[in-house]
Amino acid sequence: MKILVLGGSYFLGRVFTMLASEKYEMTLFNRGTYSMDDFSVRQLLGDRSDAHALQQIRQGEYDVVVDFCAYESRHVQTLFSVLPASVKQYILISTVDVYQRGTGKIHPEDFPYELRISEGDAGAYIHGKIAAEKECISQCQKRGIMDTILRPAILYGPYNYAPRESFFIRSVVQNHQLPEIMGTDGKFQFLYVKDAALAIEQCLLNPSVYHSAVNLAGDEILTYQVFTDALERAINEEGSLQYQKIPVSVEKAMELGIPLPFPVYGSETELCDTGFSRMVLGISYTPLIEGMQKTYAAFKSVYESVEDSAQNK
Repeated sequence: MKILVLGGSYFLGRVFTMLASEKYEMTLFNRGTYSMDDFSVRQLLGDRSDAHALQQIRQGEYDVVVDFCAYESRHVQTLFSVLPASVKQYILISTVDVYQRGTGKIHPEDFPYELRISEGDAGAYIHGKIAAEKECISQCQKRGIMDTILRPAILYGPYNYAPRESFFIRSVVQNHQLPEIMGTDGKFQFLYVKDAALAIEQCLLNPSVYHSAVNLAGDEILTYQVFTDALERAINEEGSLQYQKIPVSVEKAMELGIPLPFPVYGSETELCDTGFSRMVLGISYTPLIEGMQKTYAAFKSVYESVEDSAQNK
């Protein structure tokens, strides 16, 4: 099987590439920000907004396209303008954030889109993804290509340098403090990055997910307290680090610049149903404590190396 990946060098894309490159012939189109020299892949360099750079894709032959970085409809439009006729399936990585908010209901895959336009980067991201999904379906229908849309929950795990779990791990490793966010009642779902990568692999030329959207999320319903407890357990089981847990109110966290990357209040809670993913992909999601142990171990070594380098300068 020949796979074209848009992105593929950062976080989920990188983990998918690590796994899939051992089995499939892979071509990556990205800006080359992160080295892919450790993997047996062909890399095309360019920005997907550059029409001239995209022409490189025409020269290849691919069975499946996996798109990690389509954030608006034009990204899908311009890509389809250069896809060769060999493509049989297009897999778009979207998000569970596309669903209508504030209903208090758990979202199955056929739940309505969020139609209200929110201000700021978060609103632009959500509506960009909705537009990309619609364009994906439209373009695939025109070309006779099978579309699959994957909607992951909050991703966590090694290589995630967004200020989510990595911020708290870095604080523990380098400052010996674990901020414990207090006064929250928001709930949310995590997805371990390797589970997401394996789910993508299960979708490759899989008729069960043709013309389908699929929610991806772990089993547990989390809160800030559950997250902190799981991270603390991972730290303590590793056992070599002394730290102090520091209770911090939401207001104090905002004042200190501590990120609040997950829903803080119950009114922000939005949960999705994952029954379809279990049925059609047969996945078993990694338990939170297991995933957090692996995540902590990976980031601990990274942040200790950074700290050692800084001290030796």
